[in-house]
Amino acid sequence: MTAQPETVEHAVIEEALDRLFAEHDPRGDVVRFLSARFDAGLAWVWFPKGLGGLGLSRGLQGMVETRMQEADAPNPALYNALGVGMGAHVLLAHGTEEQQQRWLRPMFNTEEIWCQMFSEPGAGSDVAALACKAVRDGDEWVINGQKVWTTLAHVSKWGMLVVRSDPDVPKHQGMSYFVIDMESEGVEVRPLRQITGEAEFNEVYFTDARVSHSNLIGDVGDGWRVALTTLMNERVSIGGNVPPRGEGPIGSAVDVWKERGGNEADRDRLMTLWIDAETARLTNARARDNRRSGTPGPEGSTAKLAYAEINKKIYEFAVELMGAEGMLYGSYEMTRPDMFRDIDDPRKGFLRSRGNSIEGGTSEIMKSILGERVLGLPGEPRTDKDLPWSEVPRS
Repeated sequence: MTAQPETVEHAVIEEALDRLFAEHDPRGDVVRFLSARFDAGLAWVWFPKGLGGLGLSRGLQGMVETRMQEADAPNPALYNALGVGMGAHVLLAHGTEEQQQRWLRPMFNTEEIWCQMFSEPGAGSDVAALACKAVRDGDEWVINGQKVWTTLAHVSKWGMLVVRSDPDVPKHQGMSYFVIDMESEGVEVRPLRQITGEAEFNEVYFTDARVSHSNLIGDVGDGWRVALTTLMNERVSIGGNVPPRGEGPIGSAVDVWKERGGNEADRDRLMTLWIDAETARLTNARARDNRRSGTPGPEGSTAKLAYAEINKKIYEFAVELMGAEGMLYGSYEMTRPDMFRDIDDPRKGFLRSRGNSIEGGTSEIMKSILGERVLGLPGEPRTDKDLPWSEVPRS
């Protein structure tokens, strides 16, 4: 009897994993291990061979992640979340072969950190209203403008940048997408301090900064389509960050309960939150495993919305259980983290979770997307959709 394709694919992955762990220590040097994992095709198993993948089914990635967790191997998403979770998928869907060969490996092994620069002071939820401009000068483009809420820009080598390349066409048609060197002249990164005391966010200023035309992703004027791929993968990455059962925010709340206890009403509330968190976790895991390369469907927006709202409720409950101590939050001294870390203090989680309903698209925007694309409800009126961007009134 001929082996089923799925069984064959399982065997290929298991063999690759066994060989990787036999030849490389997962608790050793991070860059060295992740480089070996990429070369073994275990970065993203559905990517083509030579680009960190094995050309297999997307749903089999869970096998790899489970073995990595069991071996306590380094998680590249903690070091380079925006690159691994977003940039890689953009390069696969829209990048040239040369761009994929140049950027994917050092992105995955964390040698080169990536950030994403879409939002502006006058273009937050409406990304297509952005004003940061690019003017072509031979084989280069000259960039001027400002971006805001740029996570980990202060440690990034490369930035995913969407700019206004043609102001005389409707806003969605006049955008272009570049990968820019964050260390180049004319790029200035300034910290934005959050209520946690940290400054993981930044604002970025471009003053006659130059980027090579070869760093254009897609075609000139194709920036909205490429940006949409980025945004949908960002929402899948945020909502699809699936912790093991009972861990993450709900695990923190359970720990507080064990330490402090509570009445029957508190216990019922904790169990309701646990059920909600587990339902979201399983739904997100299924959506993550079913995702295909390129632009995901609206399941990313569903997961992201659920993640944001449940996290806020969980941390509110945990801080309430702590009583007056819940109001005491250590030090507000400003720090600039160089990677994502698990939140082990419910008070910090309470403060940081406020941002969950803003980053990657506000909860209000997520509801509009789901209303239009899933429920088929009428869209919001868009009076500026067909006007040239230069003629759209701006404050």
